[in-house]
Amino acid sequence: MPRFLILRLDGPMQAWGTHTFEDFRPSNLYPTRSGLLGMLAACLGIERSDHAGQAALAASVEFSVRVDTAVERLGRKQPMKKPGVKLPDFHTVMDARKVDGKVNKFPVVSRREYLFDAAFTVSVGSKANALVALESIADALRRPLYTPSLGRRACPPSRPLLDGEVEAANGVEALLAASGSGQLIYSESLESGQPVRLRDVPLHGNNRQFGTRLVYLHKEPKCS
Repeated sequence: MPRFLILRLDGPMQAWGTHTFEDFRPSNLYPTRSGLLGMLAACLGIERSDHAGQAALAASVEFSVRVDTAVERLGRKQPMKKPGVKLPDFHTVMDARKVDGKVNKFPVVSRREYLFDAAFTVSVGSKANALVALESIADALRRPLYTPSLGRRACPPSRPLLDGEVEAANGVEALLAASGSGQLIYSESLESGQPVRLRDVPLHGNNRQFGTRLVYLHKEPKCS
């Protein structure tokens, strides 16, 4: 039976960027593929300029993401609720890019979205003919070479990322076996009747560009 790594993404702030430009940087409501790959690449020590290493990692893993509504905490009898509130922050940016690529000589007010008090559980599976083994990823998560973040460098995790490993038929079943509770699961490997198209697949090159993919929505069954 396939093996999956279980990751816990829990912190005061998270930000999973979507299509953007200088003056507006929105956050997706759950982790993007590009953000998850960047987090794993930081742990493995793969430089952003190492396009071959980045592509090898991307070709090796598949993700399923559960949006957690409650998480367990040591010393608490009841799970802590996680509402996941999205709020904007404002920054004044100098030398911002224009659409034509030129530098704006005037300051620009940049609005950046963050998720506050959110938590996610992620299953990481291995693709066929993976170039980066799950064992190597697990070791890097335990002893990361670069500090991982939850989407942006200003968003550190509040707990270790790796929560364990499970054997399951697929990534969704792996999440159902994990502790905690949620309502929605987004999987790129297990199809459902509710596909969602995202533009979050990094195209590895000198320019930061992204392709699209389909993720499939699953609902976690309620406990009776």
